[in-house]
Amino acid sequence: MLHFLPAPLRGVLAAVSILLNTLVLFPALLLFALIKLVIPVVAIRKVCTRVLNRIAWLWIGFNNLLMDILHKVHWDVRGAENLDLKHWYFVTCNHQSWADIPAIQYVLNSRVPLLKFFLKKELIWVPLLGVAWWALDFPFMHRHTKEQIARRPELKGKDIAATQAACEKFRYTPVTVFNFMEGTRFTAAKHDSQNSPYKHLLKPKAGGTAFVLQAMGDMIHTMLDVTIVYPDSRANIWDYLCGRIGRIIIDIRTREIPPRFLGMDYDSNRETRADFQHWVSDIWAEKDARIDALKAS
Repeated sequence: MLHFLPAPLRGVLAAVSILLNTLVLFPALLLFALIKLVIPVVAIRKVCTRVLNRIAWLWIGFNNLLMDILHKVHWDVRGAENLDLKHWYFVTCNHQSWADIPAIQYVLNSRVPLLKFFLKKELIWVPLLGVAWWALDFPFMHRHTKEQIARRPELKGKDIAATQAACEKFRYTPVTVFNFMEGTRFTAAKHDSQNSPYKHLLKPKAGGTAFVLQAMGDMIHTMLDVTIVYPDSRANIWDYLCGRIGRIIIDIRTREIPPRFLGMDYDSNRETRADFQHWVSDIWAEKDARIDALKAS
């Protein structure tokens, strides 16, 4: 609708509008978060959780509508037909840009339960966002290093136990857990320094995914293997806000996670760890070939 405006102006309008959207919805989110914290009644907390998820859904929905108003993007979405809001999912995706997250939210919002990330416990102190993440039940990980466990053996297993306890609330409310397996955005420099065997991807880090499946293996059985491609250029978040990205391809492959990996002991069982890493490597090799095919199409 407003895609005739200069790109920098659209970028500023988008950034300011998202900020205003956040400031308008944050008080309501904080209110229900406080109610959920103060009143230890399970039924009330469940209602608060549904309301908080709805607020997040509205926030994402407004941002998506804003993109439609300001920009003219051709969305080429494949494999999203049979997704279900009442299903539990684990989602992973190749990571090229900070634009990946809003692009994936654009496609998956209203198709799957609200996307949630496993976060380092220190991130709870990030202004505004830390409170929002806590209110929305984003799991905060308690990971002890090998050195800490070596000094204090009683810490072994406590990190996964704490995370499992934090995820118990998801047993009754469908959730979509999101993780970038590469751990960081793709750049040519990172690709070369890793000596990555893939043409378009960095090496996947299996440990983070294994931690999710170990903590939530009895709840999550389905992976959405998402591949995102910007055919015209490599995009950054400012390009996304300015509407300089003309086409975005998002290919979704639904995979059933092998039962042997659900609730596995990744850290202590060497054979399980090697088996899981091999499974992840196969997925990544297939994804690398898929990116070539998507670009060619």
